[in-house]
Amino acid sequence: MLCDMCGSGGKLYEAIVEGAQLNVCDNCKKFGKVLGAVKQKVEEKISRSGKIKESQPETIEIIVSDYAEKIRKKRESLGLRQEDFAKKINEKESLIQKIESGHFEPSIELAKKIGRFLGIRLIEDYEEKLEELKKSKTDSFTIGDFINIKNR
Repeated sequence: MLCDMCGSGGKLYEAIVEGAQLNVCDNCKKFGKVLGAVKQKVEEKISRSGKIKESQPETIEIIVSDYAEKIRKKRESLGLRQEDFAKKINEKESLIQKIESGHFEPSIELAKKIGRFLGIRLIEDYEEKLEELKKSKTDSFTIGDFINIKNR
C-alpha cells in the first residue's frame, strides 16, 4: 500500500489529517493525529526500479454463473417442489423462487447450504492474476505536493 499523501511505500499509519482519515507514511504522520498502524493484508515489495510486486495471489470464492439452472434442475430431479425444498433447507419459498429465476444471487453461505443439500457444487475458487505494477510519476498533484508548496 502507498501513502495517501505523498505516494511513498513502507509502513503505514491510519491518521486523521484535516478531518479526513488517511493511510500515511512515517514522514507524513506528523501532519495529523495518528490512530494506529495499518495492517497490510498482502505484503508488497518495491524494487529499486520502482516496480511493485505482490507476494501472494488472491483467491476468492465466487458463485458459478449458471447457479439458477443447476439448482432448479437438481431440485426437480429429486422430485421436490419449491415449497418442500424451502422447508427442508429452512428458507422462504419466495427466496427459492427468486434464486431459481436468476433474480437473486445467493450469498456464499446460502449457496454452500443449498449445494450441500442438493449435492452440487455452486462455489468455485477464483484466483486473481497479479501483474507487476509500474510506479509512475504523474503530472497531477498529490496532497503532499500541496503541503510542500505551502511550506515554501
